Amino acid sequence: MATQAAAVDAYLATRPGTIGYVVRDRVTGALYRNAAADTRMWTASTIKLAIAVDLLQRARAGALTLTPADRERMDAMLVDSDNDATDALWDTYSGPDRLAFDNDFPRYGMTGLVAEPSSDRAYPYWGFEQCTPADLDRLMNTVLTGIHPDDRAYLLDRMRNVGPDQRWGMWGAGPDMRPGVKNGWSEEDSGWVTNSVGFAGPGERYTLAIMNSLGPDGGFDDGSQTTTQVAEILFGDQS
Repeated sequence: MATQAAAVDAYLATRPGTIGYVVRDRVTGALYRNAAADTRMWTASTIKLAIAVDLLQRARAGALTLTPADRERMDAMLVDSDNDATDALWDTYSGPDRLAFDNDFPRYGMTGLVAEPSSDRAYPYWGFEQCTPADLDRLMNTVLTGIHPDDRAYLLDRMRNVGPDQRWGMWGAGPDMRPGVKNGWSEEDSGWVTNSVGFAGPGERYTLAIMNSLGPDGGFDDGSQTTTQVAEILFGDQS
C-alpha cells in the first residue's frame, strides 16, 4: 500500500485541520502512519468501541454481569452511537471513583488516552477523553487478535451494521470489502472533530484509524469527506 499511502498524504495536504492516521495490512505486516499519528485529539464516539471491549472483557472474567438491558444499550451504543445508552453503561460500570474504564483502557492499547475535566460532568466522563490515532489503531487490532472469539464476532457484526449516519470514514472502502466502523464526531469549543476506526477486506485484512481535528477551518461535512476519501484511496482497488 505504499503507493496508496503516498496518495493519501498528498490528498491530506489539501484538507483542513490536523489529520492523523495509521493503516495496517495484517497479512503482510505493513504499517503506514503520518506525522500526526501520535497527536492527541478528542475521541468523540470512537471511545464507545473501547467501552464495549472493556465491558465484554470484564463480563468474560466474571467481574460483572451484563443484563439484557445492558446488552441492548451496548447494541445502541455501537450501531447508533447512542449517547444516552453510553451514559447509562458508564454510570453503571465506571465504579465508585468513576475510573474503572479509564484504568482498563491502556490494556487495549490506548496508552496515550487522557481524560479531560468537564465543567458540567463528573470526572472522568467518556465524552471528554482525548487519544491518538495510534491508540485507536492498537484498540482495533486488540479487537481482532486479543479478545475471545465470541466477543470479537459480536463487535465485528455490530461494526458492519452501523446506522446510516455512521456510513462514512472506513465505510469508504466499499461494500465488496465488507467494512466495519466506529465513527466519532462532535463540535467542540475548538471546532469539529471527525474520527473513524475500523477494518475492511477478507479476514479483516486491513485496519484504519483516522482522526481529524478541524479547528476553525471546516465542519462535519469536510471531516467526514476527508476520512471517507482516505479509505477510498487506500482500499478502493483492493477488492
